[in-house]
Amino acid sequence: MTAPSIEQAAGRLASAASTATVCEPVRDLIGDLDDAYAVQQHLADARTAAGSRVAGCKIGLTSRSVQVQLGVGEPDFGLLFDDMIYAHGEPVPIGRFIQPRVEAEVAFVLGADIDRPNASVADVLRATDFVLPAIEIVDSRVRDWDISIIDTVADNASSGAIVLGATPRALEGLDLASVGMVLDRDGEQAVTGNGSACLGSPVVAVAWLARELIRRGRNLREGDIVLSGALGPMLPIDRPGRYEARFDGLGTVQAVLDEEDVS
Repeated sequence: MTAPSIEQAAGRLASAASTATVCEPVRDLIGDLDDAYAVQQHLADARTAAGSRVAGCKIGLTSRSVQVQLGVGEPDFGLLFDDMIYAHGEPVPIGRFIQPRVEAEVAFVLGADIDRPNASVADVLRATDFVLPAIEIVDSRVRDWDISIIDTVADNASSGAIVLGATPRALEGLDLASVGMVLDRDGEQAVTGNGSACLGSPVVAVAWLARELIRRGRNLREGDIVLSGALGPMLPIDRPGRYEARFDGLGTVQAVLDEEDVS
C-alpha cells in the first residue's frame, strides 16, 4: 500500500478524534494488517510528537464474546499512552470519548523486558512484577462501530482510556485462567466473565503479544503496562455513571465517568 493511502487513513481517524465526531471505516483505503499497523504507528508518532509518552500496550479482541460482537476472529494490539491512564475512583470526563464502551481486564506491570522471539507463558510470569484489576474504556472513531480488524488496528485497537486499581497483586498463587469477574454499573450487575475468556488465560494473551511485537520489530519493556484483554462482553456507556469491576483474588477497580468536558 502506498504511503499516501496510509496517510489518508491516518488523517481520517485523526480528524475524527480531534473533532470528536465519527468517520467512515478506513478499510477502503488500506489493504491488510501490515498497512493497518502502519496507520497505527503513524498516529502514534504524531501523538508522541505532541508530548504524549508510550506507557505500554493493550491487547484487543481476546474474548470470543467481543469477537462475536464485532465480527472479527483474531486478537490485535494497540499502544497505551500516559494521558490515557486514570486511577481507581478518579473522575474520567465522558466528553473525551465519542462512542465509548467498557471492559474489565487484568493489567500486567512488567519488571523486566520480554525480548525472546518465542516468548512463552513462563517468560511472562518471570517478567511480571505485579498485576492490577483494570477497566478499559474502549472507543471507536469509526461510525457505529462498523469495524473490521483492519479498522480497529488502524484506530489503535479502538483505545480510549484505562483505569487501574490501586492494590498490586503478585502472580504467585494466582490462577488467572479461573479468576471470576463481575462488572456493575451504578451498583447493578451488568456483565460477568472470567479469565478463561481471555485467550484461555490473560497470561497466554500477554505471551501472544510479546511474540507479535517482536515479529513487528519491537518488544515489551521493563515498566510497561499491558492490558491483557476483556474477561467478558463490552458494555456500552450511554450516560455518566460509576462502573465497578470485582475480580476474585485481585480486588476491585472503579471507573467514574462524569459529565466534565475536555474541550
